[in-house]
Amino acid sequence: MQFTSTRNNNLTVSFSQAVRDCIPEDGGVFVPSSIEDLRRWVNFIDEDTSFTSIAGSLTSALMHEEYSPIICETIATKAFPTSPKVRQLDDNLFMMELYHGFTGYHRDYGVSYLVSYLEYTLQLSGGSAVFLDYTDGGLGALMNQLLKGKKNIKAVLVYKKGKVRGIDEESLAWNGGNIYPVEMEGSEEEIRSAISKVFADREYVKAKNLTVANTTNVCRLLSQIFFFPYSFAQIKKKVDGDIYYAMDAGNYGTLVAGLYSWRFALPVNGFLVPSTPALARSPSGNPVLLDSMVDVSKRSEINPITPANIERLESFFGKNELMMRNFVFPIDVSERQREKAAKELFIKYGLYADRATAAAYASIKEARDYDLDEDCSVVLTAYNDPSLDAEYCRHVLGEAPEMPENIKASMKPLELNRPLISSLEELKAIIDNL
Repeated sequence: MQFTSTRNNNLTVSFSQAVRDCIPEDGGVFVPSSIEDLRRWVNFIDEDTSFTSIAGSLTSALMHEEYSPIICETIATKAFPTSPKVRQLDDNLFMMELYHGFTGYHRDYGVSYLVSYLEYTLQLSGGSAVFLDYTDGGLGALMNQLLKGKKNIKAVLVYKKGKVRGIDEESLAWNGGNIYPVEMEGSEEEIRSAISKVFADREYVKAKNLTVANTTNVCRLLSQIFFFPYSFAQIKKKVDGDIYYAMDAGNYGTLVAGLYSWRFALPVNGFLVPSTPALARSPSGNPVLLDSMVDVSKRSEINPITPANIERLESFFGKNELMMRNFVFPIDVSERQREKAAKELFIKYGLYADRATAAAYASIKEARDYDLDEDCSVVLTAYNDPSLDAEYCRHVLGEAPEMPENIKASMKPLELNRPLISSLEELKAIIDNL
């Protein structure tokens, strides 16, 4: 599988180079330049096909020019000790739960896959990788689980003071582990700016083998494709009509992954997404990407610590407005509609819903009233464990779900008892001495 840039269609790189370089030299972001037609494979999978089997097959499709099927299967098998869950709520409504990983966030799957990919391919080719990311705590708790015993990967994670959590003492770099948590003075915006300046020095990034764990890294993004054929395999014998997915926009990564799944020949008819400032509806009801008003040649470079999936979405559709109109359906959802949706999920199905899941369900309700055929099926996508948004559940429903033990462990604070840093130079010194 080959990749190109959103800002230079003449660029062609391999999957491994796209992962290693993270962002292309032209300041865009990597996207597939070609995608395999897996129609026969999609027709073959069913509810007995495991998530790891689907991930291994797709990994082989992505990397068959670089790695053997055995290596691809190993990467996928080691990455996913748990699977998403798909449940049927009624005749035409299903729910895909993406929070059954280490810390209750859907990113658990993507980061785990990225770590597995890097560890096994670095063992083959030599070298190392260092994650450099800002986090408010969740990513550190996840890395605490994923980097244990890894020989080729380390992480420098930058926090605001008092935000470090979910990390064991033995995982700390100064205790022989693979994680170096750093507390930095300043606002989140100021800290992110300092990290961005590190990545702006491309020679330094290359010399230190720096990368990011967010969906700017195309490996992290493409691993989210696995959700869609897996959920389709679980429901294919239970549905007859069209299939739609409903999801909160988030950082648009899951939406982009769903569209790539369609390019793989997955039979999906569209995606329902609550409107956002960047992805909205025109007065005539058509989807509009507001960033498209500025030509890519006049934009600043992509910031690697901020996912740029809206540009990937724009690149996917190019200038084909008609194609976008038939696949992406932004739905205006008010706070009142979201709360009403959360209450209905609880009363009708016994489900707690966080803000994002409630908004996605509200978009289904709105679309069924105006646009969708009665016999179509919709898969509601739930990103994160509802206990992580307990305050919202309690506000809307009067009660909140109990938090699972693994998520409680990821919330345990850690006192670093080390001086705060305040400058770019101090941050680079830590990377240099890692």
